[in-house]
Amino acid sequence: MAHLSDIEIAQSCKMKPIYEIAKAANTDEKYIEPYGKYKAKVDLKLLSETKNKDGKLILVTAITPTPAGEGKTTTTIGLADGLRRIGKNVTVALREPSLGPVFGVKGGAAGGGYAQVVPMEDINLHFTGDFHAIGAANNLLAAMLDNHIHQGNALGIDVRKITWKRCVDMNDRQLRFIVDGMGGKANGVPREDGFDITVASEIMAIFCLSSSLHDLKERLSKIIVGYTFDNRPVTAKDLGAVGAMAALLKDALKPNLVQTLECTPAFVHGGPFANIAHGCNSVIATKMALKMGDYTVTEAGFGTDLGAEKFLDIKCRMSGLVPSAVVMVATVRALKMHGGLLKTELEKEDLCALEKGIPNLLRHVSNIKNVYNLPCVVAINRFPTDTDKEIDFIIKKCKELGVNTVLSTVWADGSRGGEDLAKEVVRLCEEEKGDFRFAYDDDLSISEKIEAVAKKIYGADGVIFTPTAEGQIKELTKLGFDKVPVCIAKTQYSFSDDPTKLGAPRGFNITVKNVKISAGAGFIVVLTGDILTMPGLPKVPAAEKIDVDDDGKITGLF
Repeated sequence: MAHLSDIEIAQSCKMKPIYEIAKAANTDEKYIEPYGKYKAKVDLKLLSETKNKDGKLILVTAITPTPAGEGKTTTTIGLADGLRRIGKNVTVALREPSLGPVFGVKGGAAGGGYAQVVPMEDINLHFTGDFHAIGAANNLLAAMLDNHIHQGNALGIDVRKITWKRCVDMNDRQLRFIVDGMGGKANGVPREDGFDITVASEIMAIFCLSSSLHDLKERLSKIIVGYTFDNRPVTAKDLGAVGAMAALLKDALKPNLVQTLECTPAFVHGGPFANIAHGCNSVIATKMALKMGDYTVTEAGFGTDLGAEKFLDIKCRMSGLVPSAVVMVATVRALKMHGGLLKTELEKEDLCALEKGIPNLLRHVSNIKNVYNLPCVVAINRFPTDTDKEIDFIIKKCKELGVNTVLSTVWADGSRGGEDLAKEVVRLCEEEKGDFRFAYDDDLSISEKIEAVAKKIYGADGVIFTPTAEGQIKELTKLGFDKVPVCIAKTQYSFSDDPTKLGAPRGFNITVKNVKISAGAGFIVVLTGDILTMPGLPKVPAAEKIDVDDDGKITGLF
């Protein structure tokens, strides 16, 4: 039988009308605002009006990613379908894909094989317009800032100290550093500027961490766009931009409801990157999903050193959410890459490479169990080339850490391939009680918080702060921002800030180059290594393979 692509599988499935999905999620149709037949926004009133108790929250994270792939979103969706298969009332809460990866290297983010959310093309492309609204709010603030300077600069903003960038949801390296306002007095004030990708915008972080429309406006008002000549911060509130920005975001703030291939209700909302932002879907969507199911499965981007750390230290701290169990996704192939094999050498059994690579998995597991004190299961996303000896080796090593390992074949088998994992997750939720704690306390200094994450989570010896970063930390402390969490931007390919250091490296330091405040989001952004907030396209972008026929059917999306 010919192997079907993800989009072919998605297009061949029979979706249920969105009102039926809402019914499966115990949601009265008065709260449903349909966007066509298979997508809907859910009214925020549902959160305040429902009498439902919260279900149990399951967080899916993974080992350090490699080009061999791990399948975290696929496992998240397959686990939710597996829980439903064993008779549980379940919802899934995911991020929305960014167009950057869709047209770049990674492709979409709607799962894969027989564990996907649908309509796959809509979710991966414009969906319900949320990212457009976020980009528009970001760029409105930029336009009002530059207009204020052009119209006389009553606030005394120093154009050399503007921190607010424009954004676009596309990988476009050409826009990282630009000069704008050229062409004479009528066309603005010339200055150096730049673009971030929309998912790295502070508006995206605010959007995902807000608990209500009122909270959204409060957070928007605190955004710092730059500093005056005498070093006072200038905010979105000072520019009178908050009301209009909130108006642009009002409908986007309502979570989106769709379905998996097996008709499990799925809330897909918000989408910050985990290597440069906090990497979790919206607090509002997670809370709504918890009200609509006895179990809610969610994921955070990349490994425990990025998405899971930020989920637990930022999202949980701000929202009061606590996961009942954590699933750690790994593949034999990826672990062999961490052991030094090339992608072309992964097909044959190699216990030696696996032994060298498995410390990566064990450190991630240890982070969840020993730093955050949460129950954990390892899900091996099984490939046909994996041998029993390789699988047994992983099971034995995880056992030594007191963690069970379950095989998952959801990519090939859908919910049937996630049944065993679902049963182990239910057991963890019911029998093992975690005593959740954060990796650091609020009252530590900014540098102590960064050091806590670097040493406890990354396994670093310490942190080197550049003189620039030291000066910024001093300034932020003086402004009273030292009590908020830290959001560390770091390569996703290594525990260290050097993407070439695979496995579980030791004997390294993390270098902090820049530290800036996202006052509206409520965290400090810490830039390490060579991290970029505007990615570029690869030599052969995924966009080259995407097409649409005369009937409007899209092909080549993955």
